[in-house]
Amino acid sequence: VVVHGGAGAYICGEETALIDSLEGLRGQPRLKPPFPAVKGLYGLPTVVNNVETLCNLPHIVLRGGAWFKSLGTESSTGTRVFCCSGHIKRPGSYEMLLGTPIRELLEEECGGMLAGSTLKAFQPGGGSMQVLLPEHIDLPLDMAEVQKAGSSLGAGAMVFMDQDTCLVDVSMRPVDFYQHESCGKCVPCREGTYFESQLMHKLEAGRATTSELATLSDICENMDGRCFCPLGDTATWFVMSAYKHFRDEFEAHCGAGQCPVKAAARERAA
Repeated sequence: VVVHGGAGAYICGEETALIDSLEGLRGQPRLKPPFPAVKGLYGLPTVVNNVETLCNLPHIVLRGGAWFKSLGTESSTGTRVFCCSGHIKRPGSYEMLLGTPIRELLEEECGGMLAGSTLKAFQPGGGSMQVLLPEHIDLPLDMAEVQKAGSSLGAGAMVFMDQDTCLVDVSMRPVDFYQHESCGKCVPCREGTYFESQLMHKLEAGRATTSELATLSDICENMDGRCFCPLGDTATWFVMSAYKHFRDEFEAHCGAGQCPVKAAARERAA
């Protein structure tokens, strides 16, 4: 077993960029096919798996595939670890049987929302996944069901947001992250995340115009599905879903000179 330390680049989570990193090269996604299982590390067939997948293997080997399939749902078998954060009483990581309602994870494991907080929105699968609403809280932890609702369980990083959360501000943060982590190989991601970040900062400060908000929407639509790897695509998903569900909030920022959501929260707290 050889443990290879990386430099922390997010793009190296993409399997072919990870192989580049292992070979001592700059981590950039490769054209597929050939896939790593055919031509991977040093040109040899390579299996690339997440640690969470490998953690399940000893239990499956000991108890059998039928036992593992008996856990969870027909479309999502087994358990997953969910890292929960936000305006909740007990942030932390919880291993849940797939198929469990999200409400049970929030209320029983996480202790519910903080005192005085009500659920406004939540991300079910990490910073890039589309936002969901309180009406979705009874969805099961099932990949297919969450996907039908317009999002994904993704990496299992679940963020619960309360009534004082500004969705423009929250949208800006993953955009900045993806702009910083873009490898720069393809134009839609390299240039798109730059302009997306610039417009999001202007919007959050209340200095953007309605036409610039339309430009932001156009940029996101033209990035999604046109990047060399999924990083550029996912840089648009949360922004576009937040804009869809909280359009009034986005439009209220235009020309406001400040974040109206934060201003309203300060007035309530005064």
